[in-house]
Amino acid sequence: MPAPPSDEEYTAFVHAAWPSLYRTAYLLLGDHGLAEDLVQTALAKTYGSWRNVRNLEAAGGYARTTLINTASSWFRRPSWRRELAHEEIIGASHEPDPSDRPAVLDALRTLAPRQRAVIVLRYYEDMSVAQAAAALGCSPGTVKSQTSDALARLRTVLGDAVVPMGALHD
Repeated sequence: MPAPPSDEEYTAFVHAAWPSLYRTAYLLLGDHGLAEDLVQTALAKTYGSWRNVRNLEAAGGYARTTLINTASSWFRRPSWRRELAHEEIIGASHEPDPSDRPAVLDALRTLAPRQRAVIVLRYYEDMSVAQAAAALGCSPGTVKSQTSDALARLRTVLGDAVVPMGALHD
């Protein structure tokens, strides 16, 4: 049985995983500060289980699942506000991302948290309906209906040319 990974391996993992986890968190939340908080929370939870890691390749999936589950629990809180401030932090050093298009981000902000989550998981993380349902703790039917409603809303905001009718796939 291999020895658990070291703290140095965890540090290297964090540096490698941060950009992808941050992108997903930002797309889910639409706020840089909350995205950083979400990634830090997910990575802290990952570190709490680090001694149980036997395969470093699986650590990224575990951290991503933890991030999504944590975001889902945040969405269920009564104190969660759908409308979030989205001013840019002066001097913040966020790497530009190709998905960081103002019109798309603004359109994502119009979605309810669950709808935003299914769009991010299905189309940015390329998860299947079943994978998204498992990640969000809901049925595949809920993922399909939330995806359909979200795409209809995005078509209204962005237009049919940006979100074609055939965008829904399993």
